[in-house]
Amino acid sequence: MSRTLARPTTAPQVRSGRRPAGSPPDGYVDPRGPRFGAAVTTVVLAAVLLLQAVGDIPAGILLAVQTLVFAVGTVAGLRRAPYGLLFRKLVRPRLAPPPSFELEALPRFAQGVGLVFAAVGTVGYLLGVTALGTVATALALAAAFLNAAFDFCLGCELNLLLRRALSRPRPQRYVRPAKG
Repeated sequence: MSRTLARPTTAPQVRSGRRPAGSPPDGYVDPRGPRFGAAVTTVVLAAVLLLQAVGDIPAGILLAVQTLVFAVGTVAGLRRAPYGLLFRKLVRPRLAPPPSFELEALPRFAQGVGLVFAAVGTVGYLLGVTALGTVATALALAAAFLNAAFDFCLGCELNLLLRRALSRPRPQRYVRPAKG
């Protein structure tokens, strides 16, 4: 299920200065970036669950690192998040430009949901409440895997459900104008 919606009636604001060709406008991201980040997150969270066999403290430390990644993505934005930087510098230059860009608000909200689960899991592991750490990590892992494997973002869908429940307008996607 795609998180992109109808074309906005006005073009988004573009910051002044030079922007590399094919770069998303401010407030928008390449939709493949969050999916890449979800794939990396899936690997990290699976490693946390495997590391739990060594002990709660090592699992808690690795989950704390992932919590920091979620925090940067939530507060500073996906473009400044570690996995977003990796995508932008190493992966995106090797890909064709996407047909459209996704509003950053949805995956950024999803980062916040991941932050909550990762923080709860970190506290669980570091305080020796293994069940809490395991359940919170497993839930975050399930959400990251769904996004990475099937492009289904649970946090994004939760955002849309909350907007609908609160009668807020739905975010829009930006479709790149056709050349020529």
